[in-house]
Formats: sequence, structure tokens, C-alpha cells
Amino acid sequence: MKIAVISAQGDVEEHVEIVKKALQELGKEGKVFATMNKEDVAKADAIILPGGESTTISKLIHKNSVAEEIKKASFEGKPVMGTCAGAILLAKHGDEEVMKTKTKLLGLMDIWVKRNAFGRQKESFHAMLNIEGIGEYEAIFIRAPAIIKAKSNVKVLAKIDEYIVAAQQDNVLALSFRPELTEDTRIHRYFIKMIS
Repeated sequence: MKIAVISAQGDVEEHVEIVKKALQELGKEGKVFATMNKEDVAKADAIILPGGESTTISKLIHKNSVAEEIKKASFEGKPVMGTCAGAILLAKHGDEEVMKTKTKLLGLMDIWVKRNAFGRQKESFHAMLNIEGIGEYEAIFIRAPAIIKAKSNVKVLAKIDEYIVAAQQDNVLALSFRPELTEDTRIHRYFIKMIS
């Protein structure tokens, strides 16, 4: 099994390391690699789109045709996970910030996202979530977005007040927080198990 971490920006190495650890814990063989090469992305069995700055990531993945490969992989049923800015890019609908910055979304999930829903960098925080299929989980939010609305075909996995912070639509997983910044591998194990 091959898992690609899109290396446009953000916590790329952290995702690579935690996926390796999760594979080990599950007793599974697999190769995890950081890439911005569309051929590598096409060969992957699963794809992770890390956090960072959504406008920049969007420009880079569209410039390199990586965006097309992510979409193709998703339509083929391969698991795709977006964390923080990655979650914004998975959405079909963005807020006025997304429109103002002309961020091109991948449109893989029937969700509406709000950039920086919890405030700027200095408003970063930890929160205990009860994530469906995972349980109690301490999540790290950094300039985090939120899902403000989801269609009925989207499974809401966790919320903070009225904001959805974890959601799944078939083989696509969107998280407002940064699971790669913890020692807890359960989210990455959950993602690996989505690979058929």
C-alpha cells in the first residue's frame, strides 16, 4: 500500500511520520512518501492533503496537475484526507474569504467551509472531541477552519458547538484540526483502514 502526502506546504513530514507509526501499530506493510509529482499521486492508494495556507496550496496543486490526480483518485474510491487547510480544499463551497482569495476548491465533499472560523494564529487551542468511530480525542486547532453546513450524505464525526470539525463523505475525510501534531495515531489508523 502506498500513501502520498501532498508536499505543497504545511506539516508534511509530521504526516509521513505518524502514518509510518500507524502502519506499524496496525501490523501493515506500506510506503509513505511526500510528493508534488502527479505520477506519484496517481500511483498512491490513499492521499493526505495537509494544512498550511489554503490559497497557496490550491495554486501549487493546480499548477502541477496534482489537483486533477487527487480528484481522479477520489472518484476511483481511493481514500483522501484533508486536515486544516486541506479540509477547506476538499469542500464544494467556501465562505467570502475563499471567494475573495480566488481559492480553487477540489469540490470533493458536499460541505460549506469557513476559513479561520476559530480566529487567527494566536487563538490556536486544544479541545477534547468525541469523534465517532474513534472516541475521546485531544485535537489541536491552529487557525482552523470549520464546516458550517453539510448535506445529508456527509457523515458528521465531531462538532464544537454548531461547527462541524470532522466529517466523512464516502472515501473522503475532512478534519479542521491537525492530527499529525499529536502522538495519537488513531485518526491515521482510521484513515489507513479506509484503504480497501
